[in-house]
Amino acid sequence: MRLLFLGDIMGRAGRKAISERLMRLRDEWRLDFVVLNGENATGGMGLSAGHAKALLEAGADCITLGDHAFDQRDMLAFCEQEPRIVRPLNFAKAAPGKGVRLIKAQNGKKVLVAQALGQVFMKKPFDDPFSALDATLRTAPMGGAVDAVIVDFHAEATSEKVAMGHWLDGRASMVIGTHTHIPTADAQILPRGTAHQSDAGMCGDYNSVIGMQKDEPLRRFITGMNKERFIPAVDEATLCGLFVETDDLTGLAKEVVQIRNGGRLQQSAPT
Repeated sequence: MRLLFLGDIMGRAGRKAISERLMRLRDEWRLDFVVLNGENATGGMGLSAGHAKALLEAGADCITLGDHAFDQRDMLAFCEQEPRIVRPLNFAKAAPGKGVRLIKAQNGKKVLVAQALGQVFMKKPFDDPFSALDATLRTAPMGGAVDAVIVDFHAEATSEKVAMGHWLDGRASMVIGTHTHIPTADAQILPRGTAHQSDAGMCGDYNSVIGMQKDEPLRRFITGMNKERFIPAVDEATLCGLFVETDDLTGLAKEVVQIRNGGRLQQSAPT
């Protein structure tokens, strides 16, 4: 299978890039399944139901969320109704929605998508993501119940993301980090066959401070004082993420390509 994961969609610029480019990329790159992280797609804070529908209509097969999962209140109900939305597995036990979904790809194959939140340097004490993902993947082995497994690990610390990649190596097609909005240069296939990148980066305007217009973040760093709210940057977005081609029998990765499409960080595409 040919899989694409795109990192945190940042505000209007990110949504615009998805709506204008994703369908064309699906055709050009012959993609079977596309996952987007959408937790910053609405004003940089959360994802509204309307914007979720637009991203799905633009060509996404699944949308993952994150620690801002329910900043937009209508997502509380929408994630219960829409089976292609995945909220963090180790979020509050009473949270609506599901942290793992089994979704049929356009070619008929079954893809398991799961997401968990990290614990290191995060603002809230989330439950252990390692045991949560371990228990989930034990119930759905690749080559049997599912054809591919994509894990979005939404975490702050690079060390924790790397550790998660090795913990799940051989049990997932792809383990991809999100949350910090800057693409890391470590895309690789781990020894047991799982594709890994510590952070996918964001789909947003990189003439910014992690997707926000520069003035207010700079003011806060320089003076230590808040004056205005953060506003997402709106110039041309770069779509950042990871392309993985899997072995049809095992579901493990046989090719991995870091994606930077358009904008300021343009890179070559998968063949």
